Amino acid sequence: MAKLSVNINKIATIRNARGGNNPDLIKVALDCERFGAQGITVHPRPDERHIRYQDVLDLKNVVTTEFNIEGNPTPDFLELVKKVKPEQVTLVPDAPDAITSNAGWDTVKHQAFLKLTIKELKDLGMRVSIFVDPLAEMVEAAKETGTDRIELYTEAYAKNYHQNREAAIAPYKSVAMLAQKLGLGLNAGHDLDLDNLKYLHQNLPGLLEVSIGHALICDALYYGLENTIQLYLRQLDPTPTLP
Repeated sequence: MAKLSVNINKIATIRNARGGNNPDLIKVALDCERFGAQGITVHPRPDERHIRYQDVLDLKNVVTTEFNIEGNPTPDFLELVKKVKPEQVTLVPDAPDAITSNAGWDTVKHQAFLKLTIKELKDLGMRVSIFVDPLAEMVEAAKETGTDRIELYTEAYAKNYHQNREAAIAPYKSVAMLAQKLGLGLNAGHDLDLDNLKYLHQNLPGLLEVSIGHALICDALYYGLENTIQLYLRQLDPTPTLP
């Protein structure tokens, strides 16, 4: 069963819209864990428009499941994760003004930089995952960086799922098999939701973890946070369902 890591960026966005501390980010993170989430993900950005660097420091003191920090490995970001030392760091090549992550690493072009950065983080005891598109050459080059895992950028899958789910999953299934062959751990994330998650899970061999934020928080507005987390966990349950 792949693990569910809940990205709480959107909770911070709501809090920041009014100032103060409502909703309480720390309480929400602890509640997510209490409701069954197996990890907490945050993605601090330089402008701190949602998750603040201080939030990351505060969360480290209370999160008891896997703590995953995503972000572009700028000097400030690297200084933060070296201080916090989360269980996992996910390196994402997003621009400072990006609304959301929109591309994986060019692991060929940035090979030297990634090798150096990944070694530095792993030497401090952190597991490292890097965000990649479902392209064989990018996965093969990712192996050469020394990363522990890759996280497949699943926007294209989600966008095309309802038109032709077999075609949408095909490149992801292919690179998942390649990752297994290369000995890379496999994560996935971006635009995954209650419609497309189960099929992804069923068709990606070796999938270890998904991180989901936007869709999960939107669903929680209707279903409640506890029920929503349980609904997502059911999509990751490998037990066959009766017809």
